[in-house]
Amino acid sequence: MKILFEKYHGTGNDFILVDDRENRIELSASRIAEICHRRFGIGADGLILLRNAAGFDFEMNYFNSDGLPGSMCGNGGRCITAFAKSLGIITNRAMFIASDGVHTAEILSTDPIIVKLKMADVKSVESNPDFFFLNTGSPHVVRFIQDVEHTDVVSIGRQIRNQERYKPGGANVNFVEIRGTELYVRTYERGVEDETLSCGTGVTAAALASVKKGLAFPVNGIRHLHTPGGLLKVHYTELNGGFVDVFLEGPALKVFSGQLEL
Repeated sequence: MKILFEKYHGTGNDFILVDDRENRIELSASRIAEICHRRFGIGADGLILLRNAAGFDFEMNYFNSDGLPGSMCGNGGRCITAFAKSLGIITNRAMFIASDGVHTAEILSTDPIIVKLKMADVKSVESNPDFFFLNTGSPHVVRFIQDVEHTDVVSIGRQIRNQERYKPGGANVNFVEIRGTELYVRTYERGVEDETLSCGTGVTAAALASVKKGLAFPVNGIRHLHTPGGLLKVHYTELNGGFVDVFLEGPALKVFSGQLEL
C-alpha cells in the first residue's frame, strides 16, 4: 500500500499529514511510531489523518510520535487547516472536529501562511505557589522561571510529567521566562517524551497562566510568546475566572511532499 503524505511544521512542531477522506488507512501504534522516528522513518512530532466528518469541513485525527492517539494539538490544528486549503477542501475558513471538540480556523495570509485557530474555552486555572495547572485541550503544567535557556527541560519535565497527581495520562510541562512584555517558553511534551520546538496548547497555557499571575502587558487580550521554533500569538478574553475566545495564531508551513510505502 502506498500513501501520499505532506510534511508541515508550526514553529518547528512538525507533523506528517495524510488525506484519508476515503477512510482506508489503518495504522498500528508501532507503525505510526516507526513512521515518526527521526532515524528510521520520516521523522515528526506526530501524525495527523484528515478524514470526512458530517457537518464539518473535516475531522482531525492526531497521533503522537509514540503512535498513540493524542489530545488536542494546537500547532497541528493550524497545520491541518493549511493542508485542507492545499487540498481544496476549504478556502480561508474552516470548521473541524478534533479530540476536544469543535474548532474554527482562519487563514490570515498565504505568504507565509498564517493561521488563527480557535482553541477550547478554559473554565478554570489551578494556581499554586510554584506552578499553574490548566487544560487548553491538553493538560499543562506552567512554571515561571528565571533562566529558561539553561533549564534542563527534558529531565525536569519528565519528572513532573510522571508525578502521581497527573496519572494515568500525565501532563505536558512548560517552563516560562518573562522578558519585558514578552514570554519565552520551552515545553516537554508527553507522547513525544521529549522537548519539542514549540507546543500550541502549551503556549496557550503559558499565556493564560501569565494573566493569572497578574502580568500586565501593553495590549490586553494578546500575548506574544517566543518558542525555540518561532513566535506565536495567543488572543483571549478573561471571563468568570476562566477564559473564552481563546485563539492561537502563527505560521503553518509545508516542508515537503512524499510517498510512504507500507
